Amino acid sequence: MRDAEFFRRWMAAAAASVEREADRLTELDSPIGDADHGSNLLRGFTAVLAALEAEPTAAAPGAVLQLAGRTLISTVGGASGPLYGTLLRRTGKVLGESAEVSDAELREALSEGVGAVARLGGAAPGDKTMLDALVPGVDALGTSYPAAAIAAENGALATVPMRARKGRASYLGERSIGHQDPGATSSALLLGALTDVAEPEGAR
Repeated sequence: MRDAEFFRRWMAAAAASVEREADRLTELDSPIGDADHGSNLLRGFTAVLAALEAEPTAAAPGAVLQLAGRTLISTVGGASGPLYGTLLRRTGKVLGESAEVSDAELREALSEGVGAVARLGGAAPGDKTMLDALVPGVDALGTSYPAAAIAAENGALATVPMRARKGRASYLGERSIGHQDPGATSSALLLGALTDVAEPEGAR
């Protein structure tokens, strides 16, 4: 079972991953976006850590994720804030007020969160968006956390030959082909951070 502290560690691991990869995310965003994905997410997850530290009463997994989601929406510019915020808020809402949740409950809640992202963005797998990492990654949670991280990473890599059909990159048409989607890449980081917390390297 996973308690609120587990979810706080997940957000901290995600923030560390974003900080480590911020320059790469911005580099990926440069040819097909606004060249600010890394800096935007870094600002957002830094704010998430501060919000969680200031709110120790967020004592349920759902409360932790809803607070993180609200913070991302209020601090991250562009589409990333609403999309990532929706993912975490919806996941947290599905988890409800339970003090502990099972891995199966987390998987189901994340699936609901991904569905909310798809509805908000009007996108589907194959459109060269964060869903290309989130959908296979969350699906693979049914196998294991490491499988989820690998599936999400492979999903992000698979966006390279795609033509973007949604988001800022879609305006480029054929010129979006040959570039890895930054949103899918950061989504893979998020699921990778979840795996690192759920199954540390030494336990795999």
